Amino acid sequence: MQERLPALMGLLLILLLRPDLAAAQTGPDPATVHMRYTGSAVGLDVMRADATVSMDRAGYSIRLSSRTVGLLSAFVRSDQHNTVWGVWRGGRPEPQRFWSWGTLRGQPRETLIDYEKGVPVVRRLTPPTDGEREPVPDQARGDTIDTLSAIAFLVRHVADTGRCDGQARVFDGRRLTEISASTVGQVVAASGEVGGYAGDTLRCDFTGRLLAGFMLDDSAWQRRPHGGAAWMARAVPGGPPVPVRLTFETRWVGEIAMVLTEAGPGPLPETAR
Repeated sequence: MQERLPALMGLLLILLLRPDLAAAQTGPDPATVHMRYTGSAVGLDVMRADATVSMDRAGYSIRLSSRTVGLLSAFVRSDQHNTVWGVWRGGRPEPQRFWSWGTLRGQPRETLIDYEKGVPVVRRLTPPTDGEREPVPDQARGDTIDTLSAIAFLVRHVADTGRCDGQARVFDGRRLTEISASTVGQVVAASGEVGGYAGDTLRCDFTGRLLAGFMLDDSAWQRRPHGGAAWMARAVPGGPPVPVRLTFETRWVGEIAMVLTEAGPGPLPETAR
């Protein structure tokens, strides 16, 4: 799988809406929650992820870290960290800065994007896309948000409306992807089915399609749509709805299922990072 895992984590959480499909402007109650996830494929653990989501009526911030383990690390050894902060404008996410850094196959990777009047400006991109991917044209980057701002929008939209229908165009510095989502409905998760969570969830199915930034190997896999699903719930009493289960396709190990294993109020404890 010649994709960066942080981008993959972002896409599997995205399920989001275009800004012109924004929800009511009130937003969820101010809250900060942290989550830990374990991902498995073919019965084996392949990924770990930690996230902290902070939102209030003025803005939002998200931190997401992921690393491959076990079987997947034999193909793609990755340790990635991502953060974003932004504000709400008319109920829409307006990111200020998106930063991703870490390693992939032992090589450093970094993406730093600032936003000027809503337009993404790539400040750092290590390594450059030359020799790896086709560049994403500047004119195609308009009306896009980063992967983590899409998560913030999903959380707010589900909290406000109880639905997740819509589309988003997501630019992560290397790829331009269109994500479409649809609401399947309420699903009750039994005890032990979704890690430590049991209760009502909202299932959302989604499809991602790469629009620009294709790998130069021109593989057929990257040119076809890929699907997945997310189950959203208020895993922390009084907190916003977050994914408690996610499934998505990969090139090397088939479907990966991410399950929430821990959630609580406030940021991730230092001892758990």
